[in-house]
Amino acid sequence: MAKPARKPAARSGAVPAAVNVSPPVVVASVPAFFQSATLQSILLFAFALLLYANTLTHGFVQDDAIVITDNMFTTQGVRGIPGILTKDTFFGFFKVEGKETLVSGGRYRPLTLVVFALMYEFFGPKPFAYHLLTVLLFAATCVLLYRVLLLLLRGWEAGRAQAPLVAWIAALLFAAHPIHTEVVANIKGCDEIVALLGSLGALWLTVRYADTGRWVWAALAGVVFFLACLSKENSATFVAVIPLALWYFRGLKAGAALRATLPVWVGFAVFFVLRGTILNWRFGGTPLELMNNPFLKIEGDRWVPFSAAEKLATILFTLGKYVQLLVWPHPLTHDYYPRFIGIKTFADAAVLGAGVLYALLLWLAIRGLRHREPASFGIWFYLLTISIVSNLVFPIGTNMGERFAFMPSAGFCLAAAVWLVRLPNWKTSVGVTLVVALIFSVLTLLRNPVWASNERLFFTDARTSVNSAKINNACGGVLFEKAVAEQDSVKREALFRQSLEYANRALSIYPNYKDALVTRAGCRFYLKDYDGAVEDYRLAVVLSNQDERVRTNLALALRETGKYYGEKRGDLAKALQYLRESWQIRPDDPETARLLGVAHGVQGQAQEALRWFQKAVELAPQNASYLFDLGTAYYLAGDKARGEAYRKRAIELDPGVVRQK
Repeated sequence: MAKPARKPAARSGAVPAAVNVSPPVVVASVPAFFQSATLQSILLFAFALLLYANTLTHGFVQDDAIVITDNMFTTQGVRGIPGILTKDTFFGFFKVEGKETLVSGGRYRPLTLVVFALMYEFFGPKPFAYHLLTVLLFAATCVLLYRVLLLLLRGWEAGRAQAPLVAWIAALLFAAHPIHTEVVANIKGCDEIVALLGSLGALWLTVRYADTGRWVWAALAGVVFFLACLSKENSATFVAVIPLALWYFRGLKAGAALRATLPVWVGFAVFFVLRGTILNWRFGGTPLELMNNPFLKIEGDRWVPFSAAEKLATILFTLGKYVQLLVWPHPLTHDYYPRFIGIKTFADAAVLGAGVLYALLLWLAIRGLRHREPASFGIWFYLLTISIVSNLVFPIGTNMGERFAFMPSAGFCLAAAVWLVRLPNWKTSVGVTLVVALIFSVLTLLRNPVWASNERLFFTDARTSVNSAKINNACGGVLFEKAVAEQDSVKREALFRQSLEYANRALSIYPNYKDALVTRAGCRFYLKDYDGAVEDYRLAVVLSNQDERVRTNLALALRETGKYYGEKRGDLAKALQYLRESWQIRPDDPETARLLGVAHGVQGQAQEALRWFQKAVELAPQNASYLFDLGTAYYLAGDKARGEAYRKRAIELDPGVVRQK
């Protein structure tokens, strides 16, 4: 006869729990199908993988350039890892000291960049491997969320029978939710995925420690959480989420819950010190540039911050928008930059509605504290994780982004799952869940292809983000590049005019938008509106703090404007004015020197013309045209022998130079 199993003795380090933490029992009200954690884990993983399979053939899009294709550290492979670990995340993209600080507070998120560098070492710039990694990480996150909820809900005395169904519904809704398409379809979104994956991992490990008292789980929790923070800073909110979970689902008092979470706090502290050291303790600041600070407005002729009421109202409206997208995720867009969301006040009904909504959520969250209701925990999870990206804690550089809802949506899905299982019976709960998941899945499958390329993404989302200066400028930039490459003159002009329309739209929203000014200036230049191009480039130079690329474009525009006034308008005085200004910016451009020589020669100033032709030849000694012009200048100056020598040399280099003249 077999001996009865002995109950394991409690370990000395175990954290006392006030509730029964035994695993859930199989009950007749919920079919065995939902009781099999292994089966459901496999199905969830496969479902998430299939849902995003249509992103695997996509290219590098949007911010992938920042972290992969245009990042000087990532593209060095293994050799670039030291640079990734010791610099701001954006430094490898900007490649110039100081520019990475354009985003308030800086960014230190090296973990996923290190992974990308390792992948670049083996796969190079082939996007398939990176997209596959992103989808696999997302699928793993869905499974981990499911397993974490199963573990937590063991402590839900009032609804233990429904716990497996709640975990399944929450994970299924999370996997299917279309608001996650930005994170999964865009490779750069790996930072969001790994941050949540690591944070959930730390939560699971900490609960395991609370249940067993084994310090190995606690130590691992600290390490995993440190890695999560290295992926993205919003993991920091889990220093509050984890002890709250212990309080809700293991009945621990506040002190015991905090002690159990101590390794997680240590992991965060190490990250905090490391981040501060690398970024020279930059944690805040409010840039006076609209694309990096949406809370600016024009008063008179200058930009000023929103009033406190305007800022709070705008943030509250944005928070309401997040809930709307979580409930009904349509239409979606990657661009919520100014002025997608306008300047809001408390006279706006939508702002008041958002205020009432969040007051209700807070009331429900507080009310659920007493009985430790899982829905209440889901609301706290949402509120805590959304807070750090709400612009209430510190500025994030934009109004909102769908990627910022990735972590908070886990709490939303948990709360929704608890409410769904309260329907009359499990069949109704599952039926409603499957209908919602089907709708979400269709929206996800339809949204994914939009992320196939920058061009498709920009022009699709421009229809939603009509009032965003950034996306209008992005569309203008795409059209400008296509126009430059177009050989057919009619199509080329049409593309430049379309690009000009988008640039004008961007500038109507943000008049000091340097990138849009550069795009419009380029369009005007190619459309032969030289004066307009010069005007735009001059302002862009000032706004870009004398950026060398913009200065070079200004010099080119000035040169061509001078040429136009000299050759087409016969206004030599104005031609010389533009050409001299161009030369001051670029005193190494042989074509500008030649044109100055021509202008002086037409005016009969032979010696001055000769001097400029000599400069042109000095700068481009193998240019046959310049040599021929210099020879002609010597002829006109009376030095026929030298003139003949230069002409002869020009003809030797290019026998057709005479016909060109």
